[in-house]
Formats: sequence, structure tokens, C-alpha cells
Amino acid sequence: MIQSTATKHAPWFVVPADNKWFTRLIVASAIIQALDEPNLSFPEVDKAKKKELEAVRHSLLVQKD
Repeated sequence: MIQSTATKHAPWFVVPADNKWFTRLIVASAIIQALDEPNLSFPEVDKAKKKELEAVRHSLLVQKD
């Protein structure tokens, strides 16, 4: 079942559960590895869009008060 359903996007991890601290160590390691993999970056925004976003931000800040 695991081989049939695991994908690159959503892999399965088989973790031994007979020792709590070791199990937690493996799970934490898998989470850290998954968080390190994506190469995230902010999108490129042109000057016109930045100006529009700034106007919306200002409008929201004014409404807040």
C-alpha cells in the first residue's frame, strides 16, 4: 500500500514507534527536511502594482483607526 500511494509530492514515512524519543527525533528530522526543500521566493512585482498595493495598504490602515 505504501509503495502504491507514496509520491514525490506526498511521501510516506515508516517510523518505528517502540521508542518515543527516537520516534520524535525521526519525525522532527522529516519535518525539517521537508521545510528545507522548497525554494520559496517573493514574486516579482512591477512599479504600478506596488503603487496599487501601497494604496490598498494605506486604505486598510486608515479603516483600522
